[in-house]
Amino acid sequence: METDYFIGMAQQSLWILALAAAPILLPVLIIGVLLGMVQAATSINEQTLTFVPKLIVAAICLAIFGGSILVLLTDFTRDIFAQIPALVR
Repeated sequence: METDYFIGMAQQSLWILALAAAPILLPVLIIGVLLGMVQAATSINEQTLTFVPKLIVAAICLAIFGGSILVLLTDFTRDIFAQIPALVR
């Protein structure tokens, strides 16, 4: 019974991790691919050309989605702490 609980908690943790990381990683991935194609087409091999736009996009995404990510992680942590007394019986 407790093994099922911990497996379920691990699955839920991975899902929360994916939900928290996706709003930042997906736009950065798209920008990286687009800039990589531009670099390949123009033969420009400058590393900062891809790093700075990805950093800016990540900062913008954190500003937009940071609050909702924080609420998601806070609710998950609160749920974990609320379930501790049931496990200690």
